[in-house]
Amino acid sequence: MDKDDKRLTRKLFLGNVQIGGGAPVSVQSMTSTDTRDVGKTVAQIRRLERAGCEIVRVAVPDDEAAAALPAIRKRICIPLIADIHFQHRLALSAMAAGVEGIRINPGNMKKSALPEVVRAARDQGTVIRIGVNAGSLEREVLARHGGPTAAALVESALAHIRLMEDLDFLSLKVSLKSSDVPTTISAYRLLADRVDYPLHLGVTEAGTMLSAAIKSALGIGALLHQGIGDTIRVSVTGDPVRELPIAYGILRALKLRLVGPEIISCPTCGRCEIDLPKLVQTVERRLRGERTYIKVAVMGCIVNGPGEAAEADVGIAGGRGAGMLFRKGKIIRRVKETDFATELLAEIRSIIQEKKEA
Repeated sequence: MDKDDKRLTRKLFLGNVQIGGGAPVSVQSMTSTDTRDVGKTVAQIRRLERAGCEIVRVAVPDDEAAAALPAIRKRICIPLIADIHFQHRLALSAMAAGVEGIRINPGNMKKSALPEVVRAARDQGTVIRIGVNAGSLEREVLARHGGPTAAALVESALAHIRLMEDLDFLSLKVSLKSSDVPTTISAYRLLADRVDYPLHLGVTEAGTMLSAAIKSALGIGALLHQGIGDTIRVSVTGDPVRELPIAYGILRALKLRLVGPEIISCPTCGRCEIDLPKLVQTVERRLRGERTYIKVAVMGCIVNGPGEAAEADVGIAGGRGAGMLFRKGKIIRRVKETDFATELLAEIRSIIQEKKEA
């Protein structure tokens, strides 16, 4: 996708992170800890920060969780979003605590309470995300559409948007999430034709690592490739830190943001005479959390190795007993098989340092 083809949306700021208005697609996550446990929540957010998370959301199910927000806000460096359902007073408490954003479903709050929420958001400069989810659509909408279809998601979202617009509140971003990938794609396409608010992309309840990676790459990736989407969250069951490599992998694959290492490695075949999976896993593990973009080719034989290495910042083409280390397609030196990981990682670190100093 050419950058000029990206759908232009309204510009919002969550703290110092711009969303929409031509800004790079930002990467979000959500904690899996009990928000009432400040220590564990802060520890997990700091791990997310180190992994590249740019915006984090926490669940606020009750007053005790809301009361923990000021302490959490003070101890983290990225914008904080409070996820609120049903009780508007929790939204008010969260905004008073200084969160940069709240996620609500206006349909599950009393209409009479929305003006107070909007007034507080306007006074605090808080961004509101209207979060529509296929699993919690209004009964009448489901009945009209015969289920949680793309059109049903869009109808619900537009109704919620109108509620906010009637209150003259426009600092909105919108999400339309389903666990069904085609429904998700269709819903976002439909809404993108109707509004210019920033869109938060995600495939909800995507499952464990492999399933989440597949569904997110297809759903989020297809939309981003069409210029739709301003901020994303990959949903993985379990430790949310595992979401970040998938999210940045999608952005790298589409050349939307070159963040972190891109590792090219062959699938192995009968010509491979080294333990290539172990070598690749070692390189990936040692580069975990690195934010500088570098393209690394780790190849198991000389058939495609030199060619792939020519396209990479650095690469190695290995064979039994020895291999060749390349830099921008030029052979640097011959390397013993026992030194593959050490030599390659040393060269990678050297290039990363050069990039940082450039």
